[in-house]
Amino acid sequence: MIKNIGDWLGKGISPETFMKKMKKNRDLFESKYQLFHLTEEDEAFFTDAASKNIRCVIITADWCGDAARSIPVVFQIMESAGIPIEVFIVDDNPDLIDQFRVLGGRSVPVVLFTSDNGDVLGQWGPRPAYIQEPMVEFKALGLDPESEEYQTKIMDVRKEIVRRYGEGAEYQPLVVKELRELLKEIS
Repeated sequence: MIKNIGDWLGKGISPETFMKKMKKNRDLFESKYQLFHLTEEDEAFFTDAASKNIRCVIITADWCGDAARSIPVVFQIMESAGIPIEVFIVDDNPDLIDQFRVLGGRSVPVVLFTSDNGDVLGQWGPRPAYIQEPMVEFKALGLDPESEEYQTKIMDVRKEIVRRYGEGAEYQPLVVKELRELLKEIS
């Protein structure tokens, strides 16, 4: 069954409003935004995808390091292609994020592609698959969140995730590639 978020459409904020309201991770977000450049081939692909009347809904938060790295890429792709975007802040929209949990949690960012009436056609996030691998492996361990082992291992996982992102824009082509693959599947 296809999920529908039609009741949510039109109630989010614009990317510009999200960026203006950022209180955390603003410098990281802006630096990743400046580093991103879309190739002509990718721009043509996403522009073609826009002709299929899709929308982009992003569930995110300024406190999220993954969002500060990936959402600048998503914003620029969607803006370049002319795909309508709206943003929902996770802390203000628990009912929305609960429909799109990742590995059992309220992981953000979540990027949704919908039809004009709100049928969810595809979902991406919270990070590229290669960067997500350590978290998937960690969650598979099924550790008790109250245990010392959990606390030690989660810190190691977070360090590995940051290492995989790298210092510059090395990860950004992964976001582009995965969004292209997702849009190929749904169009």
